[in-house]
Amino acid sequence: MRDTFHSLADDFLVYLYDIRGYSELSIVTYDIALRQMIRVSHISEDSEQKYTIDMTPFRFAIVRNTKRTISKKLSAVRSFVHYLEDICDKNIKLIGDTSIKVTPTLPKPIEEHYIEEVLNEANLQERVLLCMLYGLGLRISELSHLKLDDIQKEWIRVNGKGNKIRELPLLATIYPLIEAYIKNENPRIYLFEKGNAPMNTAQLRYRLGKVFQRQGLKATPHQLRHSFATHLLNNGARIADVSELLGHKTMATTQVYTKLGTAKKMQDYMKAHPLAK
Repeated sequence: MRDTFHSLADDFLVYLYDIRGYSELSIVTYDIALRQMIRVSHISEDSEQKYTIDMTPFRFAIVRNTKRTISKKLSAVRSFVHYLEDICDKNIKLIGDTSIKVTPTLPKPIEEHYIEEVLNEANLQERVLLCMLYGLGLRISELSHLKLDDIQKEWIRVNGKGNKIRELPLLATIYPLIEAYIKNENPRIYLFEKGNAPMNTAQLRYRLGKVFQRQGLKATPHQLRHSFATHLLNNGARIADVSELLGHKTMATTQVYTKLGTAKKMQDYMKAHPLAK
């Protein structure tokens, strides 16, 4: 029985990567959660080919994880069950699927002057990498698969989550950098290549980390995406436009950045008001 579910989990992960367009990091996260669930949960099948998955032992096994980790693992299991029901036409009864409340955390954008300092010290490839993530708000997985054919002088075409295509305006300051980079590096198919293949997310993430590390800073690709959204909103951009640029399914996902902007304004007020001195 467990071998059957491990095989189904393999198919599910392929589906997430090839059809839904999930990142490599997300696939690893789902894989860990599902293997652990299948290994410790009670799984049975009745005479009518109805499967019962009792996650109670799994819930006990992950009880010492953080609330956020538990929530992510449970979400992975729910997605797997939905896949089995909707795509594989399986009849599943899930036991122990009680939700856990997680306090939302605000993203931590990088201050503009730090990004400017890093850009000034970066080489050509590093500047293009930073500009694509911060100047366009791309996910690292989207940048990894960005092809030369997707880049025009004023627009780029991005294949986002769930194979959702969106077109983003290309800043006039970025295109000359891309032209110079292509002339210097001579990539054939993808913007960032190593050998005959596109650079994967880990390779791009490593390069980005090294750029900031030279300036004594720590930064992730997702922080640059957060910075892109936060700085746009702080400078008066409409939330609907920012949501579309980010490729969010709903505007509610983008709302977290407005909360961040409000928190920053409150901090500035508390420091700047004469009575605070």
